[in-house]
Amino acid sequence: MTDETKSGFDAVSEGPVASDSADAPTSGTIADAGSHPTVAAMTEKFSDAVRRHEIQAGDEHVVFVDRGSCHDVLTWLKEDPAQDYAFCTDVTAVDFGGGAPLQVVYQLFSLTHHYTLRVKVELPLDALEIPSVEDLWKTANWLEREVYDLFGITFTGHPDLRRILMPHDYAEGHPLRKDFPLRGRFSRAEQTRRALMQEPEHFYFPDEMGSGGKPQHLSPAEIGTRSKDQG
Repeated sequence: MTDETKSGFDAVSEGPVASDSADAPTSGTIADAGSHPTVAAMTEKFSDAVRRHEIQAGDEHVVFVDRGSCHDVLTWLKEDPAQDYAFCTDVTAVDFGGGAPLQVVYQLFSLTHHYTLRVKVELPLDALEIPSVEDLWKTANWLEREVYDLFGITFTGHPDLRRILMPHDYAEGHPLRKDFPLRGRFSRAEQTRRALMQEPEHFYFPDEMGSGGKPQHLSPAEIGTRSKDQG
């Protein structure tokens, strides 16, 4: 029974509510590997690595792959001429909350064969680490940085893994995780204090700090003279 005296603002103050299950929910139906040419070939070649195959949203083929073999599978998807998934349109992640594994999602497209395929890898909360695919698709560089920033997943082998959306010294965690409070982990007073204490280095990368010239300072007399000239 819901408390009718509470408003939406009360829910914000109370923070996220954990789900009842530690298993990631499935939103698709189990599919036959033979319904997609790539999945059929993948299942035959990597039988121990393919965990399951689903169809979501009516016609979206999704293959769940073991983390230990994911880089080998993705390399094969790109480099095998019969697959030729040369276009990685997205790398992202999903957190269902409640202790369920996080899912790393790769959205792939074969320009040669006009195939689309979504590959997912499930990561337990105590082992949020997966090989980078930046060596396969350069588009994955900033996409993996975004996932690292917002979900806290480490991509081993990434050439420059650092935050991309949040400040480099952001101390409140990873905002797209389900356990992240809607108002942040710090109190409003602490957030305000930190904002007021920020130095210029907070807004610029080190190599940008030396790009400008010396600051221009005007004496009170010069300020008064310029004001009269512009009046």
